[in-house]
Amino acid sequence: MMDLKVDEEEVENGQPVSIEAFASSSTLHGLSHIFSYERLSVKRFFWTLCFLGSLAVLVFVCNERIQYYFRYPHVTKLDEVAATHMTFPAITFCNLNEFRFSRVTKNDLYHAGELLALLNSRYEIPDTQMADEKQLEILQEKANFRNFKPKPFNMREFSDRAGHDIQEMLLSCLFRGEPCSPADFKV
Repeated sequence: MMDLKVDEEEVENGQPVSIEAFASSSTLHGLSHIFSYERLSVKRFFWTLCFLGSLAVLVFVCNERIQYYFRYPHVTKLDEVAATHMTFPAITFCNLNEFRFSRVTKNDLYHAGELLALLNSRYEIPDTQMADEKQLEILQEKANFRNFKPKPFNMREFSDRAGHDIQEMLLSCLFRGEPCSPADFKV
């Protein structure tokens, strides 16, 4: 406890802290054994060798990894196989606009308006400055729930009705030189 008091007094007086005091409070492994208040011994010499050896291995490994990184090693392996018959591939359409606004009804908006980010939790339009004027007008009309009696809501039915249809999305399709149509796709 006496050492800590001396260290605090050294800091308060503006004097630098001794290396022994720093090492005894450091969390760097082995430093407190190397710089201790006891006289030179075999134990301190052993700790110094271990510490310097570990530091040397660390520097060597870091240097080797940095050099490896800047060599930009890469391996590319391609296997080309000629297939006489290929089955029609599985295709996934990802659309950020999951539902068609034109197909959303007042009842849909009442039940799923917050989920669609068209209404907030109080059934109000949250952000009007980003919307197209015509779309905003339609949305305001659909979001007027005065004297509105909601009907039961089925999310599956809503997805089937308001979701995008492959008939409208598929503009052209060729597979192995042959034309394909929406009939070739299954949900």
